[in-house]
Amino acid sequence: MTVNPANPRFFALIPCAGQGRRAGATPSGQAKQYQPVAGQAMVLHTLAAFSAVARLSRTLVVVAPGDQFFEPMPASSFDVAACGGASRADSVRHGLEALRHAGAAMHDWVLVHDAARCLVTPDQINQLIDACEHDEVGGLLAYKLPDTLKRETGGRVAATLDRNDKWLAQTPQMFRIGTLLRALEAAGGAVTDESSAIEALGLAPRLVPGSAQNFKVTYPEDFGLAEAILLGRGRGG
Repeated sequence: MTVNPANPRFFALIPCAGQGRRAGATPSGQAKQYQPVAGQAMVLHTLAAFSAVARLSRTLVVVAPGDQFFEPMPASSFDVAACGGASRADSVRHGLEALRHAGAAMHDWVLVHDAARCLVTPDQINQLIDACEHDEVGGLLAYKLPDTLKRETGGRVAATLDRNDKWLAQTPQMFRIGTLLRALEAAGGAVTDESSAIEALGLAPRLVPGSAQNFKVTYPEDFGLAEAILLGRGRGG
């Protein structure tokens, strides 16, 4: 395949190897991304949003070795690689290497997205691509903090912080494959998102306004809220 550096492609990478311990014990014992929400596994809502973005060359889901969740499913718009690591950063790095082995170039873009952020929409994904495709660094969806922010010490308020310049990081986060690989290799497994690794290189990712609904299902009460939003969208469509 001939690759033109002047026309980079867009890939999506969905790390799906975590166990979601903060979500609490689930009836089936499955990881939270496989729990049913509004009629199907949470991760399938996530993948449906990405499958509706025509500009994506391919979407790769990174699962833990031995994970058989996707095996009964027919060929579809995404690939699965059982190369998940001990941390999110490791899973993303292994996924980037899998994309490279499949033909992605170092100058191509990758959009990394949380499997449990199942309320993302195709419009939001396209907005991120539009904002970052000509950016020197790349960027991420983020939501400007609406609430008063407190710092805690021993369960009590220690200070009130200025929220004017505070944002909640979301996903997708979009960077060049080569730059992100270099950043993750330098940062190790401790970083909790791709932007943090990029920042450690001395680069400043672009903040692209997201939505309050693009939250990550994390705690037990989040499942009901996500289901209500998804069912509401279905009635609205």
